[in-house]
Amino acid sequence: MISLLHSPLLRRVAVVLVVFGGLAACQKNDASAGQVAGTLNNAAQVASQKLDQAASYVGQQVDATKDAAQQNLDSAASAPSIKIDPSALASTAQANLQIAASSANAQLGKAASLTGQGLETAGRKLQDWSAQSSASAANASTSGSSSGDSSDAQKQMDK
Repeated sequence: MISLLHSPLLRRVAVVLVVFGGLAACQKNDASAGQVAGTLNNAAQVASQKLDQAASYVGQQVDATKDAAQQNLDSAASAPSIKIDPSALASTAQANLQIAASSANAQLGKAASLTGQGLETAGRKLQDWSAQSSASAANASTSGSSSGDSSDAQKQMDK
């Protein structure tokens, strides 16, 4: 059970009671002590009423939750049963597999096409580079450049 001093209302009531008790102890006049006792009694009655109200509210909430849970259980017990037709399930699964296979085939076709285009582009660039390297080698040998430069161009083409 939850400790009673964890409730903010009960803590306030306890503080009020302690304060009034301290005032009553400090008073030397009997008439004042009687008034303090009356005030303490009134505070205790108010606290008791508040506790009764809180308990009533909690009780109402518990009852409402219990009723809702019972209604949920009753409706779940009367829910219709689900029947599965194995042939319909197999047919649906087969259709889904065919759709997936068709989609995968289309994606593989796209990938092959893109790969072919990339290889074609790479081949053209390689041919262009080879033609340029050959032309530079021919220009270098005709212009009287050293044999070291032409051998470098040949090495580049061989790579």
